[in-house]
Amino acid sequence: MDNGSLNARRRSRELRRVAEERLDVLVVGLGATGAGAALDAASRGLSVAAIDAHDLAFGTSRWSSKMIHGGLRYLAKGQVDVAYESAVERGILLRTTAPHLVAAHPYLLPLTKAVSRRQAALVMSGYRLGDGLRAAARTPRRLLPGPTRLSAARTRTLAPVLDGDGLRGALLSWDGRLLDDARLVVAIARTAAAHGARVLTRCRALRLTGQGALVRDELTGEEFDVRARVVINAAGVWAGGLDPEVRLRPSRGTHLVLAQGTLPGLIAGMHVPIPGETNRFALVLPQRDGRVYVGLTDEPVDGPVPDVPEVPEEDVRTLLEVLNGVLETQVTREAVAGAYAGLRPLLAADGHTADISRRHAVLSHDGIVTVIGGKLTTYRRMAEDAVDEAVSSAKLPARRSRSRKIPLAGAGPRPSGVPPRLAERYGSEAGAVHELVKARPAEVGLGITEGELVWSVRHEGALDEGDLLDRRTRIGLVKQDRDRALPATRDVLRRTPRD
Repeated sequence: MDNGSLNARRRSRELRRVAEERLDVLVVGLGATGAGAALDAASRGLSVAAIDAHDLAFGTSRWSSKMIHGGLRYLAKGQVDVAYESAVERGILLRTTAPHLVAAHPYLLPLTKAVSRRQAALVMSGYRLGDGLRAAARTPRRLLPGPTRLSAARTRTLAPVLDGDGLRGALLSWDGRLLDDARLVVAIARTAAAHGARVLTRCRALRLTGQGALVRDELTGEEFDVRARVVINAAGVWAGGLDPEVRLRPSRGTHLVLAQGTLPGLIAGMHVPIPGETNRFALVLPQRDGRVYVGLTDEPVDGPVPDVPEVPEEDVRTLLEVLNGVLETQVTREAVAGAYAGLRPLLAADGHTADISRRHAVLSHDGIVTVIGGKLTTYRRMAEDAVDEAVSSAKLPARRSRSRKIPLAGAGPRPSGVPPRLAERYGSEAGAVHELVKARPAEVGLGITEGELVWSVRHEGALDEGDLLDRRTRIGLVKQDRDRALPATRDVLRRTPRD
């Protein structure tokens, strides 16, 4: 019997056990916020199941800019509370919950001819205010250095691809960034499971009620009633389909994936001002694997919500035009090896989606708590607020939230004697991963080995090649890389029993 059949039978049994109980909390959606809600509720001593129609981080949570930021843009809009909340949550991730996945990274704002001296002064004032938020959030400067101005020569050492003609230097700021947003969600979900939550992928909520949900096991087609005292709807852009009282206006954020070697020598990220916009910048983000991400757009999306959003060619042209405005050598369309788009689950409001507040909202009625809006950086606070409302509305006996003090899986000390790349990706678990890599050292793609895929099947809930290539790793962002990796990936799935 192959691994897929074994997993289907195992999951069917697990769903039957869940269906036989009455849970305290059922969480629908396993993006960052849903996984965070499962962890928050389970760590308070509540019985919890968390389900998703697809996989961990299948939706918006894997399509971000990989930034954990302090909310400087919201500060510029006068949304001080949102900016402060972002700074606090960034500090929690850097210091306590995910120091193995989140680290400080430098970003340049090139002072080109298009950036006036007045605009540069305003941006630097904003950076200094943001540094004040860092201090207010008690994030030490050793974890997040302050802003400064660089000479043109120093700027070109960090970003030699910049056009030197008229370059006056750059403003250097620091912010948090993730190695991989999907890996953050996996770590949250695994930590929730360690605290007793039952985390079930390929389990679709068909209908929510105040007493639970009708769900379908997508691997077998079987339907079950899952009973719960309260339901938390954390389905992101799909939340409105489960709760008709929720009105959303999704916004599409597109990123380009530039092929390795396209921007040689780029060390720092870059903020590139978007012509004609105030306080909006394109992001240029060099990756460890040599790729470069360029994003992001902010366009309203109407109509049905797709499982995987498509990238319009217009978004590609727009981002290339902004990028090429500061480069010495132009990036052509052929250098775009891939692209991805995520849909932000914004509450409906009048005006352009770029102007809609990123404040999150918790809506409650008839035993259903919906959490919506917000951003990846503040997932933990969103989850805490949702569970607070669930506990209050259902009168559950529960402790106060302690999720700000719970390190995520892998957050302990990194072992010595393991390759740096593994230490970066797996933190304190890198030693165990390294043993598998030594047994299965063949590279699948981007330096990732068969041993790492085995780890994901055994310990990270991966069920098929999409889980492995598109979420546990990001090989699948470029189709050619994905195609090359498929045979080895299928072999790993066939030969690896899941614990």
